[in-house]
Amino acid sequence: MATEEGSGENTDIFAARPWVKSYPAGVPKNVDDDAIPTLADLIRDIFERHAGKPAMESFGVRMTYRDVARTADAVSGWLLQQGVGKGDRVALMMPNVMAYVPTLFGTLLAGAVAVGVNPLYTARELVHVLRDSGATVLFVLENFGATVEAALADIESSGGTKPKVVVVSAGDLLGLKGRLIDFVARHVKKIVPASSLPGAIRFAAVLAEGAGAPGARPEIAPSDMAFLQYTGGTTGVAKGAMLTHRNVAANILQSEIWLKTSLQDKPNPVTVSALPLYHIFALLASALVMSRFGACQILIANPRDIKGLVKTLKKRRFNVILVINTLARALLNNPDFRRLDFSGLRLSVAGGMAVQSRVADEWKAATGRPLIEGYGLSETSPVVCLNRADIADFTGAIGYPLPSTEISIRDEAGNVVRAGQKGELCVRGPQVMAGYWRRPDETAKVMTHDGFFRTGDVATMDAHGLVTLVDRLKDMILVSGFNVYPNEVEDVIAAHPAVAEVAVVGRRDEKSGEAVVAYVVSKPDTEVDEAALREHCRKSLTAYKVPREVHFIEAIPKSNVGKILRKDLRLLADGG
Repeated sequence: MATEEGSGENTDIFAARPWVKSYPAGVPKNVDDDAIPTLADLIRDIFERHAGKPAMESFGVRMTYRDVARTADAVSGWLLQQGVGKGDRVALMMPNVMAYVPTLFGTLLAGAVAVGVNPLYTARELVHVLRDSGATVLFVLENFGATVEAALADIESSGGTKPKVVVVSAGDLLGLKGRLIDFVARHVKKIVPASSLPGAIRFAAVLAEGAGAPGARPEIAPSDMAFLQYTGGTTGVAKGAMLTHRNVAANILQSEIWLKTSLQDKPNPVTVSALPLYHIFALLASALVMSRFGACQILIANPRDIKGLVKTLKKRRFNVILVINTLARALLNNPDFRRLDFSGLRLSVAGGMAVQSRVADEWKAATGRPLIEGYGLSETSPVVCLNRADIADFTGAIGYPLPSTEISIRDEAGNVVRAGQKGELCVRGPQVMAGYWRRPDETAKVMTHDGFFRTGDVATMDAHGLVTLVDRLKDMILVSGFNVYPNEVEDVIAAHPAVAEVAVVGRRDEKSGEAVVAYVVSKPDTEVDEAALREHCRKSLTAYKVPREVHFIEAIPKSNVGKILRKDLRLLADGG
């Protein structure tokens, strides 16, 4: 990565933590390290403080926090009966159905380690996570039973140990309405493929067997592992980030004190949980931070069904919504979304990927509220930086480091750069992972000698501590020695009125080393060609940043969370 002159000078800017002066009133520069609880203690506190409040809503059916506590205790009791306890891994392969949060909380209360699994994984991908994590129990939505069947056959054929399977349905915990939902899913819509899982147990049986189970709960320490959070795999094979109770609890407290003034007059805010809870962003923000506020989560099992999502939002005035750029754009493309009642909206928090300025402008125009962009990773539990909740407009930056968080921005030689210069964003704080599961070599690669985690992201920080993300270091394109950041090119192309979506990658090139390639999805009933888009880019980009090629495709490949899979596009660009 190219750096600018003088990068080794003025290295005390980050040590001085200038961002603290920009904190909202009442936000301390540090969280009390001695007051960081275990997640088990934190969950119990949530149950006690908000017992009678609605905690979750799915298909119009609600559960109170008292209901969630009772269900979580049954899951915890059943796990302990099975001999699953402290340190054992429990995999959760479900979308946002009612059973997810109680199962998650029950796993943590039993002292076990929660392993979130993308339910859209192929059998091969599932085998990797199950083998790598050594999960002893797998909770899976019945819709994905066929994938589990194939994965377990692979594990068995290679002499591996299969986890015990618990089969969950979308209608579990929804009473009589749940039975109707399951009947329609199985026999009308036929979205539950046949599968054979000998020895599997239904979720209802788990609750019946675990209810009132005797036995002492394990003693849990803050240093014990709580989550094995697999990286998204957008740039390679997924690795398991070991997140301790202290890591995640610290990040909950950091986020809570940052956002509390925005929700202090809402004793039971309503939050839209459309992003999947197995993903670290929604896991932390929806399932944990919002629960601290006594929020009722509107669970969306299929966020790709935008029409269905908007129909659900029509029925409930909501106060908080979490989005990533692709979800925000999809919502804005739906005319009914723009007609929703946004009078109760307090927070629109964006993360997971860079937000395009055009999307942010349209969001503010439609909802009356700015997108509050933050930044984090699986390895940082996840939140590192967040914009102030009281901003009037989208900033284009990822915000300020949260309390107790230190950052430094360094060049490729490890030297700290000046304020305003580009470099790799490095993080140190209580939310930084304990390391990669069973991969000390990979852990060593991402940790500096002085204990900072190397994020692999390129960023800048101004003199006031405001951090702006430039791009992924691995996604950076090197054209004849010049750095090209895909986010910048994508932002320009996305501003063209005929463009619905865009992704930019680099491909190998004999003359320039790499060439910029853009993949574009056009808006319906519009006309634009490669020459027009290249000319559009020339108005805002220097010559070497203008895409050498523009390809029009029907859909941009994305992960289930909605992140663009640039590795797939790079293979396509290179003819793979």
